[in-house]
Amino acid sequence: MTAEKLNILLVGAGGREHAIAWKLAQSTRVQHIFVAPGNGGTLGSKITNVNIGVSDFPKLIEFALANKIDLVIPGPEQPIVEGIQGEFKKVGIPCFGPSPKAAQMEGSKAFSKDFMKKHRIPTAAYENFTDYEKAKAYIQSVNHKLVLKASGLAAGKGVLMPQTQQEALDALHAIMVTKEFGDAGNEVVIEECLEGEELSFLAFADGYTIIPLPPAQDHKRASDGDVGPNTGGMGCYAPTPIGTPELIEQVKRTILQPTLDGMRRDGFPFVGMLFTGIMLTASGPKVLEYNVRFGDPETEVVLPLLSDDSDLAEILMACVEGRLDSVAITVKKAFAATVVIASGGYPGSYTKGKAITLPQESNDVMIFHAGTSVKENQLVTDGGRVLAVSAVANTLREAVDKAYVGVKSIQFDDMYYRNDIAHRAFKYADEKKTGLSYADAGVSIDAGNLLVQQIKPLVKSTKRVGADSDIGGFGGIFDLKAAGFRDPILVSATDGIGTKLKIAQDCQIHDTVGIDLVAMNVNDLIVQGAEPLFFLDYFACGKLEVDVGKDFVAGVVEGCLQSGCALVGGETAEMPGLYALGDYDGAGFTVGAVEREKILPRMDLMKEGDVVLGLASSGVHSNGFSLVRKIVSSQPGLNYQSPCPWNSEKTLGEGLLVPTRIYVKQLLPVVQKDLIKGMAHITGGGFLENIPRVMPEHLAVIVDAKSYELPPIFKWLKEAGGLSAHEMSRTFNCGIGMIIVADRENVAEITRLLEAVNETVYELGSVTTKEALGGKEVEVRNTECW
Repeated sequence: MTAEKLNILLVGAGGREHAIAWKLAQSTRVQHIFVAPGNGGTLGSKITNVNIGVSDFPKLIEFALANKIDLVIPGPEQPIVEGIQGEFKKVGIPCFGPSPKAAQMEGSKAFSKDFMKKHRIPTAAYENFTDYEKAKAYIQSVNHKLVLKASGLAAGKGVLMPQTQQEALDALHAIMVTKEFGDAGNEVVIEECLEGEELSFLAFADGYTIIPLPPAQDHKRASDGDVGPNTGGMGCYAPTPIGTPELIEQVKRTILQPTLDGMRRDGFPFVGMLFTGIMLTASGPKVLEYNVRFGDPETEVVLPLLSDDSDLAEILMACVEGRLDSVAITVKKAFAATVVIASGGYPGSYTKGKAITLPQESNDVMIFHAGTSVKENQLVTDGGRVLAVSAVANTLREAVDKAYVGVKSIQFDDMYYRNDIAHRAFKYADEKKTGLSYADAGVSIDAGNLLVQQIKPLVKSTKRVGADSDIGGFGGIFDLKAAGFRDPILVSATDGIGTKLKIAQDCQIHDTVGIDLVAMNVNDLIVQGAEPLFFLDYFACGKLEVDVGKDFVAGVVEGCLQSGCALVGGETAEMPGLYALGDYDGAGFTVGAVEREKILPRMDLMKEGDVVLGLASSGVHSNGFSLVRKIVSSQPGLNYQSPCPWNSEKTLGEGLLVPTRIYVKQLLPVVQKDLIKGMAHITGGGFLENIPRVMPEHLAVIVDAKSYELPPIFKWLKEAGGLSAHEMSRTFNCGIGMIIVADRENVAEITRLLEAVNETVYELGSVTTKEALGGKEVEVRNTECW
């Protein structure tokens, strides 16, 4: 069945709109394209200009209804932020553009920065200000370079990049006091200045699926060499040589998809073209800003790269109908370049109405009109950026050369353009001619060095008697004598985190698992009576993302601080091909010491009738997550960003990622008083597998499930997974992370000491003989209360 022909209303008047109309006109599905108000180039057999302003919604709606419009495409930001999608929704006409609430991602930079912070999307550190004096004081308080952004819409010119503190203060005054950008400057975002290469990602989105086009690189400055005032863009090229397939996948995984998912979960799903400005920093890609529409001049360079069988009209309809995954979007194996021709004086004041001479139409170049109009049958200038000349070729050099040939065939008085479009790409290519590097194999020495520099002060904070926690050498050193030991026995432990890491990676929460890593190790030391002395970590990944590595180590540092051990070294292994992008694993090794006469467990002292005490866990800790993940996946519509079933103030992921409790500091004083006969850290294997590890061969333990309340997280897991009490007891800690075996006469003192440090002590059961339990090592009774 043949699809219905489409009548499309394209709102806007620039080069972007001409490029969109040009591509739409190639579609066999398109009957006609009306451009409101259009320009001197948006004319043709399928294209007609309509003299209606971009924000005149009543007239646009009246026209759309009268002409049976099937799809509205807003080009510029102003009508989008003012709510054009909502207005057309009222009359039942779909709009390829976001809702008014979703449009705040461009309409308010403060809103978008807060959104990124909430959803852990990498971006520059920032502060928002509505008070001029407070913003001024903040600028005076920092010593790093800043970027100042008028929070509201400023026609793409509200971003200022001062080089000195005085220039920053002057910029702030211009934004907030003299109102250079009008009401857009009522609120200002002040953020750290990121350094690196800039990339622009234009991506189609339907609220669930997001598909990026090849990354492009814009040239904002007015003059060659990236000097002069900021403009709306003087040229562009795509794809960028630094936009490798691995980088594109990383951006989609860490930025684009989390953005789309976050907007949907926050109640304003995004439908339209999401434009994301990225800075490729030494620590990975970070978001500079979002735009909620086709970029300009990026549109003029990426649309020509769409393959001939990629129907733009069909793609846009698939987005508004929520079925983007049903259409094919492919791009040519080619390069495109766009050079903007501007009127003299731009981006300042300029004269309009100058006659333009264009060459005959050519297949080699596309001339997109931006600031043009037709007066008395003469094409004349009507804006600052007048024309955008684009070309496609097999190589970037050829595409750029073709574009400049096209530029030089155009004439109007006082025209100017940059002569160095794509210069950064050519410089990059020249540098790459020196041969292969380790980075070409996927291993970045620079990223590794940057991570070390960023974590050094964190690691140093774990310094303790016996270790200085300086990293960078070949090994860590610990002085047992300085730590006060007389006749010590060294105790070591090693462990990992397990598949809990998959949840951390899905949720982009990486610090809590660092705490888990330390906890799983040091808790295994304290049960032997040992004080943790030092820790070493191992972090392995497919591609080192510095911010992720730093967060992970920050968690390790926090675990070391909680347990009193020094972080004396570690290893970071970047292994492309062994781990997928975004995947990482961690392992830890710790050493503790205990005076010879205080080693635990004291199995020789254990007897029938001894008391079994328990200390609460904080949740699942770090074991059993393969089963947890299986249970989550079995629940229809549930994911790690869903509200937590047992704590509505958190997401499910946050609820599951609560870190493992560390029991060292509260238990050491009790151990040193010789009040404990043995302890068991309840990890994988639950009560049934861990308690026997500290018991003599002939003794067993009875645990009474009625002695404490099963925490809500375990109740949910049991119900959602349909788990038996036996399965719970041998898989999870069931709310008890540490077991203590002690003589009845010592229970009161143990309880007093632990309650003094805010620990709740549960009397769980008692020691009996294995014979009395029919050969069982552990029996958990009264589980029907679970």
